[in-house]
Amino acid sequence: MSRREKLLAGVILGLVGLLVVGFGVRSWIFKPLREMDRRTADLREKIEKVKADRRAFFAAEDQLKGVNLRVFADTVDQASARSGEMLTRQILISGLEESEFTRLPVGPRKLRGANEIGWNVQGDGPLSNVVNLVHLLQESPWIHHLDGLSLSVGDGPGMVRVRFRYLTLILDPGPEVERKELVSKASVLSPERHLLDGLVARDLLRPYIKRPPPPPPPSTPGSGSPSRPGGAPAPPGPETFRVVSLSEWQGVPEVHVRDLVNQKTLRYKPGDSLAGGTILTVDYRPMPLAGAVGLQSHSRVIVRIGSEIWAIERGKTLAEKHRLEARDLPPDLPKVPVGG
Repeated sequence: MSRREKLLAGVILGLVGLLVVGFGVRSWIFKPLREMDRRTADLREKIEKVKADRRAFFAAEDQLKGVNLRVFADTVDQASARSGEMLTRQILISGLEESEFTRLPVGPRKLRGANEIGWNVQGDGPLSNVVNLVHLLQESPWIHHLDGLSLSVGDGPGMVRVRFRYLTLILDPGPEVERKELVSKASVLSPERHLLDGLVARDLLRPYIKRPPPPPPPSTPGSGSPSRPGGAPAPPGPETFRVVSLSEWQGVPEVHVRDLVNQKTLRYKPGDSLAGGTILTVDYRPMPLAGAVGLQSHSRVIVRIGSEIWAIERGKTLAEKHRLEARDLPPDLPKVPVGG
């Protein structure tokens, strides 16, 4: 190898060495900088996460304050008293009689972050007024839930019996808020209430009652038609009284009989006189329907007439009563001699 070639090789080797040393120095200098950049990015990400959590916390706190403004009070006792007062006020506004309604407290029941309290409400009133009450409570501005709403027939046309639970919450713990008196926007005259008028107009809760037969033409002398002394019409017979409901109210059976002539409903209970006898009880056992093969009856009123036991099925008239044999009597009925 000539001297020139050796010099060229030395220069090349020197340049390669300088490059290697330069890359080594660069790596040694920039590696901590890259590590600092990574840590800075991680810190920025954590800071943004903390800021997002902080924003979510304040947003949730504002939302929770808005919820707490719709709570009756901060304590169970205060909320129970105010909710009971509100129920009484809405009953009166609905046009119902306060004395016809019972309100029994419910709870408190511990939930996650709250306590649940409420009232068991039941009472009687005209269907239109009961619809008013349900509408006003459903649209009330306080946090609430109507549970177990049940409507059944009452004692007369348009009368219903209503049962439900009005439930509300007390936040535990709740954020501090400055409470203001809430005013309900709903009223018995609001357009939303008028949407329910069809329920009242059609009286959907009343059982179906066939139209009574037309009255017989007035009797004339010599026509042979029966009449009472003085020309007074004969009293209505048992075929004009129909058993329309066999319900139970506070553990006591009730028998509702419809007077098809005068268009009114009469209410009876065990011990009252009916169909020429005395009501013993209401039997809710499923049994074959008398005079109808393959059909069943699920309720009937049991009447003692003299020494015999008779039954009148729901939906039948008093004239359609049938005598019960000893094997057909309810097991809890007192042993009364039954004619053969």
